[in-house]
Amino acid sequence: MVEIREVKSRSELKQFIQFYYDLYRGCDCAVPFLYFDEMATLRSDKNPSFECCEAQYFLAYKDGKIVGRVAAIINRRANERWNCHQVRFGWFDFIDDLEVSTALLKAVEDWGSERGMVEMAGPLGFIDTDREGMLVEGFDQLASMYVNYNYPYYPRHIEQMSGFKKDNDYVECKVKVPEVVPEKFVKVTDMVRRRYGLKVHKFTRHELIEEGYGCKVFDLLNATYADLYGFSQLSDRQIDKLVNDYIKIADLNLVTAIMDAEKMVGFGITFPSFSRALQKTRDGRLFPFGWWHVLKILKWHKTPIVDLLLIGVLPEYRAKGANALIFNDLIPYFQQYNFEYAETGPMMETNEGVLSQWQYLEATVHRRHRCYRKLLG
Repeated sequence: MVEIREVKSRSELKQFIQFYYDLYRGCDCAVPFLYFDEMATLRSDKNPSFECCEAQYFLAYKDGKIVGRVAAIINRRANERWNCHQVRFGWFDFIDDLEVSTALLKAVEDWGSERGMVEMAGPLGFIDTDREGMLVEGFDQLASMYVNYNYPYYPRHIEQMSGFKKDNDYVECKVKVPEVVPEKFVKVTDMVRRRYGLKVHKFTRHELIEEGYGCKVFDLLNATYADLYGFSQLSDRQIDKLVNDYIKIADLNLVTAIMDAEKMVGFGITFPSFSRALQKTRDGRLFPFGWWHVLKILKWHKTPIVDLLLIGVLPEYRAKGANALIFNDLIPYFQQYNFEYAETGPMMETNEGVLSQWQYLEATVHRRHRCYRKLLG
């Protein structure tokens, strides 16, 4: 018999977070997320997404033991943007027991229905920069700290449940860092500079933090991601948090902006991969010794992998080849840091414009994540 309980206290929230670490301990491909990050994201008093979201977390118990978890989320801003009444499910993890996974999603369905929702979708987070999708291909590939990893039985469970259908797929590519910048990028970069006056700009920390360009990067993200699946506009508080989480610690050699005469029209934010370093922490905690493994990556880039965290170009500049300037600038830094390959973030499988940019590089789709949708009632 499965018992579903709402998470109501701080100690229960800690158990909710801890369940993932316990379930995936010893799994060579899973990456433990930073504990303090998870806590800050899930606490309503810490996460600015609660300006436009409400959420409830559930734990599943069997024989007195925690055997699963799920978050139910309503993003009102996204629902208004997409003209829907949708409850999201995320942080969805469970043992290989169909009774457990079914009971967890039933709890989300009931919670959403009580609040007037007529459909559910997921796995999704509060906002688009949270982890999205259930892994359906690439179970033997090392995950990153920015995507979900799950066991192969997860999609088998959801596909056995009544009413769930594929809603969207994301693909991620593994891209070999070339020994020389591809000639195509060099030629397009030269043409774009001459014809449109676009140029690469490398920010200083002062420009990003004190002069507000870090916020402008995420304002640009609002414009470039506006029509992507499930996206909701980032508020000023959400942008401030993203600047604090990423921009303040980024290696600025690995951050590139594209400017025209008046404004920023594109950006690329990349980070050395923290995956193996996080696997050496104790359940995503930096103390007592986890900080050293993370510091080696942050300061000395002791990893063969670079994560292409966020890349965005205004729609009117994509066709002009502005993306080529980003790669033309970043590849020499990747070579300098001895990165062997880059990993893209999730890209919608239908986004041919974004996917086509990898045709001049040695790129392979190595992971696929899926979001499912179900009509309620």
